[in-house]
Amino acid sequence: MSGHNKWASIKHKKAATDAKKGKVFTKIIREIVVSTKEGGPQIENNARLRKAIEDAKEANMPLDNIKKAIQRGNGEIPGAVYEEMLYEGYGPNGVAIIVEVTTDNKNRTASEIRKMFSSHKGNLGETGCVGWMFDRKGYITVYKSKIEEESLMSLALEAGAEDFKNDERSDVYEIITSSTDLDSIKTTLKNKNIEVSSSEITMIPQTQIALSGDDAKCMLKLMDTLEEHDDVKNVYANFDISNEEMEKIED
Repeated sequence: MSGHNKWASIKHKKAATDAKKGKVFTKIIREIVVSTKEGGPQIENNARLRKAIEDAKEANMPLDNIKKAIQRGNGEIPGAVYEEMLYEGYGPNGVAIIVEVTTDNKNRTASEIRKMFSSHKGNLGETGCVGWMFDRKGYITVYKSKIEEESLMSLALEAGAEDFKNDERSDVYEIITSSTDLDSIKTTLKNKNIEVSSSEITMIPQTQIALSGDDAKCMLKLMDTLEEHDDVKNVYANFDISNEEMEKIED
């Protein structure tokens, strides 16, 4: 879990900057379009769209933008046709990486993703080369300052969570669910007035590769470069960087 935590915390710090660049809106709009096309415009019947709209509201996206994205996905107004693609490969020191993209030009995107890997001590691999190293799970976080550990753990496990984590290096508790139970467990917590700080369907690595020095710096740069790309939806990797090493990098 530490690799997931590490990048999640870094992304949290980057969020304000990314929002200013408009990249958050671009990616959320694409997610709304695709999720509407896939599951229809009714949020009560489309958990993926419901999550995308929640993300849009958290990012302070105007309601008109959300409405138009749904209309594009539902075919009511014209717009780009998006495809979802999955790329797998390796980063510095053999770190396994999965990149989820939403693109209207898969040839262009593939070329650009490949160049990013090769420029940062990595290379793209064949489909399936690293996917087996990850488990698709629901992931919920709750700030430790909001509730006692025992209370949250008991409630989460009773609601059907698969695991509960308390990493001393993190300021949040982590709740691991099956991918299908994420929405119901999140709703259970909210009904108990427990504020959820984040929730997502994610790919959790089964093992991590410890990085330090130049490999650590290069890995973080690769992750950052990939996520900066407009077509990239999510990046997952099985690296771990210690707090001490992170402090050196940030100095």
